[in-house]
Amino acid sequence: MTTLKNRCAWAKESQEMQDYHDNEWGVPLHDDQQLFEFLILEGAQAGLSWSTVLKKRNHYREVFDNFSPKIIAQYDEQKVKHLLNDEGIIRNKLKIASAIRNAKAFLEIKKEYGSFDAYIWKYTDATIMSKDLKKRGMNFVGPTICYAFMQAIGIVDDHEKNCFRSHQGTR
Repeated sequence: MTTLKNRCAWAKESQEMQDYHDNEWGVPLHDDQQLFEFLILEGAQAGLSWSTVLKKRNHYREVFDNFSPKIIAQYDEQKVKHLLNDEGIIRNKLKIASAIRNAKAFLEIKKEYGSFDAYIWKYTDATIMSKDLKKRGMNFVGPTICYAFMQAIGIVDDHEKNCFRSHQGTR
């Protein structure tokens, strides 16, 4: 007998969204490279739906060197031009430039704190996080994007009360 699980309403949109919800969204994440990936993907989502980004995620990993901030920080004009011609990602020059800029700032934060994880998990307020990230040179990190990032990496638990994942793994 199959037991149906209660999920957040947004997770019912597709199997891909359900899998993301059940296995990743809201699970405390402490791996720097994965944190960087989520930060970049949340920025890429600006003005779009998460399902759009999620469908392109594997291709993003491929063309963005598995979200290695050290490699992305070194991207040049030729690489940017190549990315702008790649239909498998969101081809927005500002968002691509932001990924490069954010990679450089990410590496500086990592140098200062020992890890990005040690830096980012001190935040509980998206507006304060956003202001500090911007002060450190990042962009596409407004309060809305930061809040979505905090949800995705498990800093806040916004699963609906009747969702089977509610309160399963914050902090």
